[in-house]
Amino acid sequence: MGDISNGMKAAYDEASQGYMEGGIPIGAVLVDRAGVVLGRGHNQRIQKSSPTFHGEISALENAGRLKAAVYREATLYTTLSPCSMCTGAILLYKIPRVVIGENDNFKGEEDLLRARGVEVTVMDNQECRDLMRRFILERPEEWNEDIGESA
Repeated sequence: MGDISNGMKAAYDEASQGYMEGGIPIGAVLVDRAGVVLGRGHNQRIQKSSPTFHGEISALENAGRLKAAVYREATLYTTLSPCSMCTGAILLYKIPRVVIGENDNFKGEEDLLRARGVEVTVMDNQECRDLMRRFILERPEEWNEDIGESA
């Protein structure tokens, strides 16, 4: 498996790109067991006017169609704790490892992932936390829409 800091740096770069595009700054990358990035992406709900284009979904989409065995040896890096939808995709494709940048701004379905045998690592990354917090303060309506809450 590749170096954790490299995977998270790529995910953070995606989150930063999303923020610069006017979107929600959540990035993700799917990495194979040798550390090769298979797919990378960022939340584009605002940019694409999509109800489902979260960072993790974007990374999976950009990875394209893969054999089941590839997913089962991969690691998903994401800057923020995965929501229910993204957790469902992780479980569907049996991705065995998820590395999370931070879960202070939002704690998703980490317990469900662990209960289903997924290795979950929370890095408690300050850069990820700060970028997300900045967005939430600047644009609370878009954030609440993204996580299905009312402002």
